Amino acid sequence: MSGLPYLPEDIHTNMPDGRTNHIIESWQNNSMDNSHSNHSHIIAHRRSSDGKLQLLETHLEETAAIAASITAKIGLSEVGELLGLLHDVGKYSAKFQGYIQSATGMIDPDADYFSDFRTQKGKIDHSTAGAQWVWQRLGRYGDRGRFCAQILATCLASHHSGLIDCLKPEGEDGFKRRIDKPDQDTHLSECQSKAATDYLKHLERLADRPLLMAMLGKLQQLGAGKQHGQSISETIKHFYVGMFTRFLFSALIDADRINSADFEHPENQGLRNNAPIEWEVAINRTEAALNELPVRNRIDEIRRDISDRCRQRAEEPQGIYSLTVPTGGGKTYASLRYALHHAKTHKLDRIIYVIPYTSIIEQNAEAIRELIECGSDARPWVLEHHSNLEPEQQTWHSKLAAENWDAPIVLTTMVQFLEALFSGGTRGARRMHQLANSVIVFDEIQTLPVNCTHLFCNAINFLTTYTRTTALLCTATQPLLNQLRTPEKGGLSIPPENELAGDLSQLFAELKRVDISNRVRDKGWSAEEIRDLILEQFSEQGNCLVIVNTKGWAKRLYQLCREQISDTDTLFHLSTHQCPAHRKELLGKIRKRLDDDKPVVCISTQLMEAGVDVDFASVIRFLAGLDSVAQSAGRCNRNGRLKSATVHVINPADEPINRMADIKEGRDQALRIFNEFSNDELLTPPVMSQYFYYYFFSRDKVMSYPLTSRQAGQQESLLNLLADNKNNSMGGRLIRLNQSFMTAGKAFKAIDAPTEAIIVPYGEGELLIAALCGVSIEYDPREYYRLLKAAQKYSVNLFPNVLQKLREQEAIHEIQPGEGIFYLDERYYSEAFGVATEEVAVLGFLNV
Repeated sequence: MSGLPYLPEDIHTNMPDGRTNHIIESWQNNSMDNSHSNHSHIIAHRRSSDGKLQLLETHLEETAAIAASITAKIGLSEVGELLGLLHDVGKYSAKFQGYIQSATGMIDPDADYFSDFRTQKGKIDHSTAGAQWVWQRLGRYGDRGRFCAQILATCLASHHSGLIDCLKPEGEDGFKRRIDKPDQDTHLSECQSKAATDYLKHLERLADRPLLMAMLGKLQQLGAGKQHGQSISETIKHFYVGMFTRFLFSALIDADRINSADFEHPENQGLRNNAPIEWEVAINRTEAALNELPVRNRIDEIRRDISDRCRQRAEEPQGIYSLTVPTGGGKTYASLRYALHHAKTHKLDRIIYVIPYTSIIEQNAEAIRELIECGSDARPWVLEHHSNLEPEQQTWHSKLAAENWDAPIVLTTMVQFLEALFSGGTRGARRMHQLANSVIVFDEIQTLPVNCTHLFCNAINFLTTYTRTTALLCTATQPLLNQLRTPEKGGLSIPPENELAGDLSQLFAELKRVDISNRVRDKGWSAEEIRDLILEQFSEQGNCLVIVNTKGWAKRLYQLCREQISDTDTLFHLSTHQCPAHRKELLGKIRKRLDDDKPVVCISTQLMEAGVDVDFASVIRFLAGLDSVAQSAGRCNRNGRLKSATVHVINPADEPINRMADIKEGRDQALRIFNEFSNDELLTPPVMSQYFYYYFFSRDKVMSYPLTSRQAGQQESLLNLLADNKNNSMGGRLIRLNQSFMTAGKAFKAIDAPTEAIIVPYGEGELLIAALCGVSIEYDPREYYRLLKAAQKYSVNLFPNVLQKLREQEAIHEIQPGEGIFYLDERYYSEAFGVATEEVAVLGFLNV
């Protein structure tokens, strides 16, 4: 493809003398041929800051180059290039050019050919033309060509809406309906007549037999019927083809967004991580820092042994590995050493930590930064991504707040990870391709939502088999993801030798630091009895941690203990109704008091049970799954300072968890284990495996993400929608995509009840709210983005019922009209409990 022309300097801005309009007139009258001199005035974007124009051909070519570099990860660079060149070909149409040039002020509103862009937004189809072109071109090669063409056409047709339903759940051929749109609506013929000859010739060269054979080779691998030596079902084969399609889609939309954003803000180009990652730098800094850590006792020796073992095995082939280490065994540093050396050995692009709770993300990110980053680095090594402040329906300004995981080391939540793989729209899907050529470390893998089990396992198998990805599953309580009851729906393939920790029985015996005391009663414990137990343990041991299942019980016990504990500095409450900055401050105070042997009573929800580095002399845990009990035990005598310590497991008399299926089922199966094994055996790997066997057996019917008929017609699960759609009534189709991508994306939620983030006026959050309300998004979007990112630490995710109560009291306000970002009235944020549904604070300046 030859070099592209540039517009004359005098039409980079909207000129009052009408010199812009005569260009539009000549083009609108269809008097242009496809030579560079005439078609060069067709644009893709107009920069808001200075009015400079981006030619459509420039945008297509540059997007193609980025997409090609992404799809090169799986050996299909020309596929990415073709997608990039075709994705906006529909913008050649007169109708679209009239719309965009009217919307950007290039056409006089009084001109006859002015388009009312406000009514046209989203109604002019510019994405189907490219889909039709590739469908026609590759369709000449028969069924195999049409299969490849459908994959590419689906990506092209979907690049603004999110992946479409190729086959709708009720059986309608959604792809056929889209690809058969009339030319008068898609403007394909017009666009071909307007495009440059060399552009069209290049498309023809790309969309030929070599590209087709390369795609077919990949598809043949996906459907080969074997994975790690085991046969796979037809459902899994279809699922893999869907994952392959989503990977290409991810490459296209990220390339498109990057090029569009870098045109609007050229300074962004210098901030991207385009250079190869110098893993050796990070490794040297990490090794030097870890060598300085003191070895104070046997536990520290064991931690170092585990870390050294991970370092030694990092040079082994890519695949799926497990790291099963008792809580307090140092798996954060051990997994980091493994990931860094593994990434260097296999020349990988990034390390991604997938973590269940934002509190662990903040803690681990800080620990990793202390090891790796220094002031002389040109760019940060570590990116935290756990914000829910970005609405899916983004404006141009809020797009600036979207991350695409462009950093060497990314720490994100399991929710964000699953949304990258399964959510609808484009925001999550944009990040999916970054999972390729990576080490993905799953911290506390036992917290994986049960309804996502088969989806997760199939996705990990796809990534590790076909995209040069390594997965490391870390936990003290390893779930049996390789021993699921229905492997035909998908389960992990983890060879026994891929356990990095070595002899687990010996390791767990050496790191045993607590005893479990089963104090469950037939009629349960009253709130006053639990309070008395807390005060008893506090008096005997000097400190006590209480972990409950619900926010209501945490607040109730805190209030009861507050009546008995006169020193207000001693008693703490922690829950997710407090923003991360608030929790971090409280945890800092708790750690400091524990280190100084000062009295502490902490009453917390489950956020304290995993990944939080605290060391209490006594722990009381409300009855829950055995994995939760074991994780809570990791907060007790963590560093082995005491000869013995106890975790007391109790059951409250009244606990509203009937609607909390995971907790209820875990509690029931834990009771079964308590009746079958002694207290001394409860934390051992064989007993934990038995617990997960019972738990997974009982939850088998929900592991494929079941759906209601209202969500997906006759398709009983999300797995069906993303695979072969086997329950639909449509027969006689050619071999094509069967996936209902859009329906599945709309139905998918990584957590049962979707939450919405609001910014709270705690500490600096109050100033950030005021600044966000006052900044001009139009004239200073980068400042808006900076403030929004800073506000992550001052945001709280709230369930719909809590949001509704706050809205009824007019306690929530929008930061900027139409942006979808909200903040909380300061009267509804408590120093003790965080967000409250009743007024707790005095009126301040934000509401004057």
